Amino acid sequence: MATSTEPAGDCRFDGATHAQLIQGAKTATSAEQAWLYLEAAHVVGQLHVKPHLQTHTQMLKLSLRTRDWPEAMGQVMRLALVPLGHLSGRLPLGNPGRATVSAFEPLPVRPELAELITRARSH
Repeated sequence: MATSTEPAGDCRFDGATHAQLIQGAKTATSAEQAWLYLEAAHVVGQLHVKPHLQTHTQMLKLSLRTRDWPEAMGQVMRLALVPLGHLSGRLPLGNPGRATVSAFEPLPVRPELAELITRARSH
């Protein structure tokens, strides 16, 4: 199980949890809440190319909807980097996937993201 200092578990993809987090972002009552769900979805799905791309696509859509142009540009860059990261095996575990953090730096999973992941897994 993920803790605040580990990525989201082992290499097996938890599709139900990822889907729950993506859905949470879509139904969030604020952009801030939607970002938290998408960041948690990124942590859960980043080891697998399709959900990784799906999460960054949703992040791009949210950044465009909120007219956050620097974030949008960062998401375009990340969408281009996802295939390269998967081919090279260099993925920054625990990274929340936002343009406000380095696309190359592994990070501990923030407690609020770990909590969202835990709640999504229990559904």
